[in-house]
Amino acid sequence: MTPTPSRRAVRAAALAAAAAVAVSLLPAHAATAAPSHGSGHGSAHGSVRASEPTLVARATLSADFLAEGPASGALATPANGRTGPWDGQVVPGFSAVLDNGDGTFWAQPDNGFGTKANSADFLLRNYLVRPDWKTADGGSGEIAVEGFISYNDRNDVLDFPIVNEGTEERLLTGADFDIESVVRAKDGTFWVGEEFGPFLLHFDAEGTLLEAPFVLEGAQSPQNPYLDEGSSPRVKASSGFEALAISTNGRYLYPVIEGAYADETDERRREIHEFDIRRGAYTGRTWSYQADQAGNVIGDAFAVDGGDLLLVERDNFEGDQAVTKRIYRVDLDADDGGYVEKTRVLDALDIADPDGISEGSGYGTGERFSFPVQSFETVVQLQGGDLLIANDNNYPGNDARTPGTPDDTEFAIVSFEKSRVQAADVDVIAHRGASGYRPEHTLAAYEQAILQCADVIEPDVVATKDGVLVARHENEIGGTTDVANRPGFADRRTTKVIDGVSVTGWFTEDFTLAELRTLRATERLPLVRPANSVFDGLYPIPTLDEVIDLARHSTTCDGEPVGVAPETKHPTYFDGIGLSLEEPLAAALQADGLDGADAPVVIQSFETGNLRELDALVDVPLAQLVNSSGAPYDLVAAGDPRTYEDLVTLDGLREIAEYADVVGAEKSRIIPRTADGSLGRPTSLVRDAHGQGLEVHAWTLRLENQFLPADFRSSADPVAAGDLAGEVRAFAATGVDAVFSDHPDIAVAALIG
Repeated sequence: MTPTPSRRAVRAAALAAAAAVAVSLLPAHAATAAPSHGSGHGSAHGSVRASEPTLVARATLSADFLAEGPASGALATPANGRTGPWDGQVVPGFSAVLDNGDGTFWAQPDNGFGTKANSADFLLRNYLVRPDWKTADGGSGEIAVEGFISYNDRNDVLDFPIVNEGTEERLLTGADFDIESVVRAKDGTFWVGEEFGPFLLHFDAEGTLLEAPFVLEGAQSPQNPYLDEGSSPRVKASSGFEALAISTNGRYLYPVIEGAYADETDERRREIHEFDIRRGAYTGRTWSYQADQAGNVIGDAFAVDGGDLLLVERDNFEGDQAVTKRIYRVDLDADDGGYVEKTRVLDALDIADPDGISEGSGYGTGERFSFPVQSFETVVQLQGGDLLIANDNNYPGNDARTPGTPDDTEFAIVSFEKSRVQAADVDVIAHRGASGYRPEHTLAAYEQAILQCADVIEPDVVATKDGVLVARHENEIGGTTDVANRPGFADRRTTKVIDGVSVTGWFTEDFTLAELRTLRATERLPLVRPANSVFDGLYPIPTLDEVIDLARHSTTCDGEPVGVAPETKHPTYFDGIGLSLEEPLAAALQADGLDGADAPVVIQSFETGNLRELDALVDVPLAQLVNSSGAPYDLVAAGDPRTYEDLVTLDGLREIAEYADVVGAEKSRIIPRTADGSLGRPTSLVRDAHGQGLEVHAWTLRLENQFLPADFRSSADPVAAGDLAGEVRAFAATGVDAVFSDHPDIAVAALIG
């Protein structure tokens, strides 16, 4: 956020330090100079140098490619117009890739078609492939399959039956193991991470199993062949060793549990283990990694210089539904509240493609390249520091690029190049996320806002029955979740008086977090934004902690930390039912190291008393929100006659400056409308507030005609798009420090255009 003028020097130093750390954590040779900024988001002028992920090469293998071998997929689930069996071995994408350094790669699929039950005819292999990279200089962009090794147990190492039990070769299948990751040891042998055990499997260079599977004690999955009858598996199905890295010195393996353990209290925790190749045993050392949200999984791992790991973190969505397809650099020696410290290296949903390398390949290709595949499961750091990313396409099920058509297997090389980024003088605050494009207050809306170059994301904050802060526009959730369609919660519907108004519906304070997690977000304005309704029922309700974590593990388009502007909703009401918002909010910021004056945070409220209380609890900037009419409810409840009108007088602004740093004003307070609905002359609010050392944020600038001044409407259709960019420029001309918008991309373009 943009701090008050008295705090700018501190903020500048903090940003410079943060940028330097972020750059140092990029892959070797990929780091660029830290962006050169003024004293904060809103104070940068002209353009800055930033490190931008850029697509430099790409190659694909047809989804329908068949390798030699017996028919496969007799029991595969039909999808996208494809039904098995297929006359050969399907290659359902690659879950792991090894760079041979000569233009070829070993590329390993998983167990085939997803389960033990349907993958008995799928042979476990490691394919030798050679991409003919499409680059700015040409190339076919095709992946050639030059050979393969078949994983086998011809030495009869296994002590449990396999599909090809009675054969000489004892070829392993997807009903025997679910292989997901592979590394190569110094002696040329392969170590494979597997999910049915989960096991570590050791194969020679020809694919023959050398030793019995290495078991992780105390961690069995439901498919484990040694599982005792009646025992409770701790590892969830298909949540074993999706990721496996080998240390740069070749001694240690780092297998990562893909999801949370079944008995885990923190569903965002993932466990990293250490295995000593020399001793052939686990060392007992483990690390905890915290995913961005509970449903995310770890897709791959790669060890880099300095002992750090690159981890792929992804969700299970694809196409325009995708939220998290990221690579984080993980410092195993740094503690972040009990978890390893992670720093974003790549958001694979936003990669520059200035040369049009991906153009014409479906959704997410063209000038900006996105990797919105469901199973983003490969990261390899190449010589020179570029990153290779690849996908498992779950043939024939995934269709991220072209609906109804199975996804091809993709290899992409991403470089980190310096680019000139235009910076604006006015911040853009994503109102409840990019709520013009995704249902508000979801991580999908916040991620979209970050991709659209918002400086700040804004969560409204309410409390659950068990005191957890979550992001919802109101504590009444009948219009923003699918709770009305949940028969089990029908008896929770009730009527309450909130800030003096009778409201009927379902309320967050009547649900525990666990109960709330079973609900899914829906579009609040379906008649205005019908396109958003296609995302109804997909996304869970995020906690404030998850929103903060998304922001602090992200950067803006001009290289700065993403700000967070939590708004406390109905604080007097929540105090009255014993669920005070202030203390847990302060504790959440403190836990994440964001409670200081230099933190990219500003706390907002329409009330005054809780801001005064927060002023004593935290040092972050505070924003007094001012509506176009009415009065702060805490003043109403106390019998204080002052209104919002009184707060924007010179005396009122002087008083606000005693406890807050920002005035967040409804836009008509800044530029009122004339009798015909057009914009009038600006008031003195911006000048008066600046005179008291206060910044001014204008809310809320929206795209649709019904929200725009008459002179910026495109037609009489209330839901048609109007000239939002023109309104943004009009408010920027008043000297405001930030604007709230549901459409951050349009606001950003208007400010730097």
